[in-house]
Amino acid sequence: MNKKITPFLFLPFLVLSACASKQDLVVVTDDLRKLKTESAGSYSDVQQAHDEILRLQGSIEEAAHKNTLAFGRLGMEDSLLVHKVDDLESRLQKIEQYLGIDKKEQSSSAAPKSKETPESAKPSGVTDAAALLKEGQERLGKNSFAPARESFAALLKTYPASALADQAQFYLADSFFSEKWYEKAILEYQVVIAKYIKSSKRPVALFKQAISFEKIGDAANAKARFKTLVNMYPKAPEAALARKKIQ
Repeated sequence: MNKKITPFLFLPFLVLSACASKQDLVVVTDDLRKLKTESAGSYSDVQQAHDEILRLQGSIEEAAHKNTLAFGRLGMEDSLLVHKVDDLESRLQKIEQYLGIDKKEQSSSAAPKSKETPESAKPSGVTDAAALLKEGQERLGKNSFAPARESFAALLKTYPASALADQAQFYLADSFFSEKWYEKAILEYQVVIAKYIKSSKRPVALFKQAISFEKIGDAANAKARFKTLVNMYPKAPEAALARKKIQ
């Protein structure tokens, strides 16, 4: 074969190779373009998720800050109220000392008198916490205030860690409230408020303590307690009544 013709035999293969390389380049270019587009979309999604996380973290921190402030106000109000309660306790003790009243006779001599049947005045022989609470409530319903307090006090002394302890303390305070011995009611409701902070009786204890302050002519502490109730338990039934009192 003529050596001059030989190079021309490879020319078609070179042209085909060049075309194939060009097509490959186009495909690679398209793939890169798609990859960039997908990467941009993925980055955008990641950025949006990151922004949403930051927003949620901000909301959580804001809520935590508000809760801290709310409980801080409650702690401050309780601190101020403790001084008031201590003052009431001191005044009661001085009155008792002046009158020569023994603490064991407080419920019968210092408090307003209530009619009691001989049966209701009998000391409790019940030892179960639930039974003691029921017994105290029944006595309270009959206006047998001193015997009712005996049942509640027995529950608190014998079963201090009972799930019913907060109720016993509340009804003990209620016995003084029903008896119109408002100074003692304030002291006992304060135990519910300060000690049993997760109790379902806490909102009504706040409300009745505020009413007790009203009854003894202490409008400032009454209003402060109504406000605390509205701030801490805005959805409680007592909160609606407290709002009317504040207005």
